[in-house]
Amino acid sequence: MHREATRTLRKTTSALASGAKSLPQKYFVSSEIFAQEQAEIFSKTWLLVGHQSQVANAGDYFLAKIAGESLIIVKDQRSIIRGLYNVCRHRGTRLKEDASGHASAIQCPYHAWTYGLDGRLIGAPHMDGVPGFDKADYPLHPVNLALWEGFIFLNLRRNPKPLEKWFAPLNGKFSYWNMSILKLMFENYSECYHCPGVHPQLQKVSPYDSAENDLREGPFLGGFMKINPGKSLTMSGSACAAFVGEIENLQRVFYYSIFPNMLLSLHPEYVMVHQLWPQSPERTLIVCDWFFHPDAFNRPDFKPDDAIEFCDMTNKQDWHVCELSQQGIASGAYEPGPYSSRESIPAAWDRYYLSVTH
Repeated sequence: MHREATRTLRKTTSALASGAKSLPQKYFVSSEIFAQEQAEIFSKTWLLVGHQSQVANAGDYFLAKIAGESLIIVKDQRSIIRGLYNVCRHRGTRLKEDASGHASAIQCPYHAWTYGLDGRLIGAPHMDGVPGFDKADYPLHPVNLALWEGFIFLNLRRNPKPLEKWFAPLNGKFSYWNMSILKLMFENYSECYHCPGVHPQLQKVSPYDSAENDLREGPFLGGFMKINPGKSLTMSGSACAAFVGEIENLQRVFYYSIFPNMLLSLHPEYVMVHQLWPQSPERTLIVCDWFFHPDAFNRPDFKPDDAIEFCDMTNKQDWHVCELSQQGIASGAYEPGPYSSRESIPAAWDRYYLSVTH
């Protein structure tokens, strides 16, 4: 890491206001707050929905659901990845039901209106005799779509800030990973105050008190934790694939949360990404993907399961305590508690969350 960047890093024990406390109960259990989040955050913010490797060929598609809207992400014949509302322009029928697939065109199952992969209406039976009807007037409605390092983001807002400007805090930080060429392998993050008790295996290879943060306010938060020399975040403790990146970063794992639904973990030999999709005040769907450099798949020493099992174990440990926390917060005895000196990033996340919901 460059010296200029190193100077911006700060231990997690700093940058915490005196007397600050966690969020009130309503933000965890209220259906009204949940609906507000869907309207004010998920309907107006760039959201991670997948990776370009999921639509490798023209005609490949998958569906995403954002704030109640069904959306088709498809690669067209010109290799452009597009986002389209999954709504026929004739009677509003849902066009695609399968979560993913391949198609040469998009045809409505009701009256067979047919659309090209770019959303143009190319067929409308028995409409030729309708006065003033022009197929050009009825394309599928598009949704804003943009790529960052190969990851696909959608935004339902009509005129959102360009994604490259939104991602300015992270631009150029990880160019040596070249995440756009990564290959998909499989389908309480912001602090490690809980790590000694909840993650004993993780603590052995990545000390919880080694965390340093360079992004400390706003929608992008995080930094790195050190990895003990010669170790890796795997079940065996050894690297599962060839290292990627600069030499200094071989003993660091970077953790960044991108508001509101992306958790980005950059390890020396792989990248792990979580998508978070709230389903209700009490339930969140979590999609976890692992990415490796394509060259790793051809190496005889490639052992992806070694990393995946370790992350799966760590994730399940996190999810268990998060479920216990959710249950406790629902109690009438719950009161917001003070942040510890190790929780400056969760405190910053809460501040930003409140700034966009009030």
